[in-house]
Amino acid sequence: MKLLHVDSSINGAASVTRQLTQAFVDQWLSAHPDTEVERLDLAAETLPHFSADSMIIRRPVTEPSDAQAREAALAEQLVNQFLAADVVVVGAPLYNFSIPSQLKAWIDRLAQAGKTFRYTEKGPEGLATGKTVIAVMSRGGIYSNSDIGQAMEHQESYLKTIFGFFGITDVRVVLAEGADLGGESRAKAFKAAEAAIQAAVESYDEAETAA
Repeated sequence: MKLLHVDSSINGAASVTRQLTQAFVDQWLSAHPDTEVERLDLAAETLPHFSADSMIIRRPVTEPSDAQAREAALAEQLVNQFLAADVVVVGAPLYNFSIPSQLKAWIDRLAQAGKTFRYTEKGPEGLATGKTVIAVMSRGGIYSNSDIGQAMEHQESYLKTIFGFFGITDVRVVLAEGADLGGESRAKAFKAAEAAIQAAVESYDEAETAA
């Protein structure tokens, strides 16, 4: 089994999502010690923003430029890494109501027709089926308990949409919400996230046993 551990927070050791993605991986390895873990730190090794040269993966040319060739190779490497994983753990903090641009640059390169999805007469069809995605998210405030907050949040909604578009039906959420609203709120956020981590690992094991 392969697990891809993706972090995107720019906050280093102070990052909530980094602490939680590592907690998930640690707990996962306790239950599945033979798992092969691959790490992708999008803040330490920041991908270039998606550009005109990046469009080579959507509009191939006969004689690509050096920049286009580099972009094609990078996208190929990233999508193959993603497709090879059985479980993908994605650390995604909320930055200005959405995900970090580093994470978006990664997702933009995963969205390849013929790799993670295809167009059919009945509409788009996801090709990255059979995976589990653990979306580990943090928010300084609380957005889930009001219509206004839910309308402003483009983090969980986006990740569920894009991974669903890729054909992944098993997207599990680990959420630490209200992490910047004082010590009590932060402790409550971590407690809820840690419970979600435990539930995600245990429910995966139960599903595998039932299968």
